[in-house]
Amino acid sequence: MKQLYFFSALVVISLQSAIAGYLDEFQAEKVSSHVYVIHGPLELPNENNEGFMNNPAFIVTDNGVVVIDPGSSVHTGNMLLREIRKVTDMPVIAVFDTHIHGDHWLGNDAIQRSYPDADIYAHHKTISMIDNGEGKNWLDLMHGMTKGATEGTRIVNARDALKGGEDLSIGGHQFRIFHHGQAHTVTDIMILHRQDNVLFTGDNVTNKRIIRMVDASFKGSIETIETAKKLKPDVVVPGHGKTGGAELLDRYQAYLSTLYINVSKYFEEDMSDFEMKPIIHGELSDYHDWSGYEDELGKHISGAYLEIEAAAF
Repeated sequence: MKQLYFFSALVVISLQSAIAGYLDEFQAEKVSSHVYVIHGPLELPNENNEGFMNNPAFIVTDNGVVVIDPGSSVHTGNMLLREIRKVTDMPVIAVFDTHIHGDHWLGNDAIQRSYPDADIYAHHKTISMIDNGEGKNWLDLMHGMTKGATEGTRIVNARDALKGGEDLSIGGHQFRIFHHGQAHTVTDIMILHRQDNVLFTGDNVTNKRIIRMVDASFKGSIETIETAKKLKPDVVVPGHGKTGGAELLDRYQAYLSTLYINVSKYFEEDMSDFEMKPIIHGELSDYHDWSGYEDELGKHISGAYLEIEAAAF
């Protein structure tokens, strides 16, 4: 029994060392006067990346640090805290979780352990869904996909509920919250940092990454991006992929619109989703090299088909 315990302990220590080594490679990039982003890898969660795939970000305000989407685990959250401490010794005073998907918010655990007084904000539906079982589902999913690499992560839910439309003053900086309805999920918020005119889109927008849309409305996603474009941000921080300018909004919206318009067209011609896939693939040549495209295209066509079919009745 002692030998088994010793072996298990060695496995855990080895896994944690590998995680620390991988996450040590990432550094925060300054994208505006006050905003920093750690750009995560584009592949799906696995044991090598420890589930890290999003873009944890932070804003250095006059009185403390505001975090956006601290990542997929306590380890990713600790990586973020390491990068924050390279920039400032001010405390984390607030966190925003952009939506329900755990690769964005499970890092709350690390923030709470180091800064228990930090306010954690999310859409009220995110908070409710985590409390009602989705938090445990995401914790288990990330643990399984990473073969235990997220071990030690606890569920730390937001408690400051948002609806969209709020103007918040945090640390002497101004933040505007947007919620369109169902887009990537029913829980999405986008955050505009007014001082630097930086828009954090969550998974409403990605760059060089085609993501899962199982909880999504394609029509709602297109409309949400239209709302974002009207804000005319100088900097756009997507949920996945490199930060850029407003062109990121146009590029991702074009993918969704091209797919949705074509599915609608061929639906009216009584084509099945399977029959229309090769035609739509040809219309999306600009996205063939995006990570996840091959895996997700058929699912996106089927999802849009079902959405259009439901609207027709």
